[in-house]
Amino acid sequence: MQYVQDCVCVSHTCSHFALACVRVLALTRRVFLIPYVLFIFLGGIPRFFLEIALGQFMKAGSINVWNIAPLFKGLGYASMVIVFFCNTYYIMVLAWGFYYFIKSFNSTLPWSTCDNPWNTENCIETFQLADGRSPIIEFWENKVLNISDGLDEPGVINWELMLCLMAVWVMVYFCVWKGVKSTGKIVYVTATFPYVVLIILLVRGVTLPGAYDGIMYYVKPDWSKLGEAQVWIDAGTQIFFSYAIGLGALTALGSYNRFNNDCYKDAFVLAFINSGTSFFSGFVVFSILGFMASEQGVDISKVAESGPGLAFIAYPKAVSMMPVAPVWAALFFIMLLLLGLDSQFVGVEGFVTGILDLFPGKYYMRYQREIAVAICCLLCFIIDLSMVTQGGMYVFQLFDYYSASGMTLLWQAFWECVVVAWVYGADRFMDDIARMIGYRPFPWIKWCWSFITPCVCMGIFLFHLLNYKPLTYNNVYVYPWWGEVIGWCLALSSMLCIPVSLVYKLAGAKGTFRERWENLTKPVWGAHHLEYMAPDTDIKSLASLSPGTEENKVIIFESVM
Repeated sequence: MQYVQDCVCVSHTCSHFALACVRVLALTRRVFLIPYVLFIFLGGIPRFFLEIALGQFMKAGSINVWNIAPLFKGLGYASMVIVFFCNTYYIMVLAWGFYYFIKSFNSTLPWSTCDNPWNTENCIETFQLADGRSPIIEFWENKVLNISDGLDEPGVINWELMLCLMAVWVMVYFCVWKGVKSTGKIVYVTATFPYVVLIILLVRGVTLPGAYDGIMYYVKPDWSKLGEAQVWIDAGTQIFFSYAIGLGALTALGSYNRFNNDCYKDAFVLAFINSGTSFFSGFVVFSILGFMASEQGVDISKVAESGPGLAFIAYPKAVSMMPVAPVWAALFFIMLLLLGLDSQFVGVEGFVTGILDLFPGKYYMRYQREIAVAICCLLCFIIDLSMVTQGGMYVFQLFDYYSASGMTLLWQAFWECVVVAWVYGADRFMDDIARMIGYRPFPWIKWCWSFITPCVCMGIFLFHLLNYKPLTYNNVYVYPWWGEVIGWCLALSSMLCIPVSLVYKLAGAKGTFRERWENLTKPVWGAHHLEYMAPDTDIKSLASLSPGTEENKVIIFESVM
């Protein structure tokens, strides 16, 4: 089971290429990698380790894991809201990718010509600069999205896209319904095959004209941008997003670990695989973008886009310019689909695990898990129907910009650090980790939990808040006021879970404020703690041990007789 669990976690940490990785790549020109690497060690790895260790120690999902300090159980409900929203809108990237994958099986790619029913008279097939519109843009906006003029014009449902969405949800359901063990067997394929495709695309990319210029654009920093605050803010936000911090999925995955699994080592390995995959993917993407810039005779900054624009406009445009274009298009989109499915598996798994943890064993019924997964997938699919309409892109952007945004994740991460470090106690939790893995992690992990990471989270959060800009589409369409209200309701629906739950619990308790606080912050231990946490274990003796050395391989778990 442990190997299966590790495989699921690896696939999850590597599978944000579809939405998160492309955001990093487009910013690399601004010496992005320097603050990015710095935030890996100041926030990414400490928070990643905290969530996995917490799940492993408490043996619970994103809600019951906060029995470590029941007063702050609102953190669990907040993460459930965030991951539900993320599951709802993230799968649209997979639906679009699946649609492009199907359309790749044509002798001529449909987005490479202007003789299609959805093309306008302004369409120009040449890829040189002109006043007309590229066929790939018209395919994306007129065929795939069939986009309307605004959020207030939902229009009709794109039945082809709806069928793709339905197919992806069916795949997710049958991969998740039996639990992490069956999911782990599937991601052995979905997590490794994309690496094969990446290598194939890289070999092809570096052989194209202009690939060298694209790669140099990727790796050569612009030092003048290092002084810009936005670069540092983007780096910190990207770390929390790509590591899936604050979603509760990592705690759910950690709960499946053996109690004495070395989650400290796992956190470093998985974090480095995550960032390493993103960095490696950059060479693939920018070699292709360099080729496209060379063919168009423009600077690469003109063709390097971020977000869905890279996956569904820039890259399809590039592959349409290659010999045997359908082959390269199919390879790219099957990779995009498989990577995205991994993230979707884990998001649904995290949500369902948290829901099932709310029902005690006495309420267990047959096929409980299968029913819970079906309800989750069906509910998300119903909401997703609003995103396959003509106004669907506007709805998608609302969810992306507000519901699982940098602000909500940073708010969540800040409070999780505060609760573990200052309510439960950083030293106390380090002792608990020592009981599990046999040695104490390096002290800087505790310092990050207590001081550095909360400050980083709150600093970036305040920057986002103070520099808030209304949401737009393509920097042209401005969302109406009621659209902004809906967006903020999505964001606050998770953020308010924490203070509202705290006030509600304190108000409903009895005694003085101090008595209420002490009673409500007292941990509620699970049955497994009685087995592994012998009361006479000498944790202080572990403080002098260094991680990874032979003398650390001591048995500190004694069963209670």
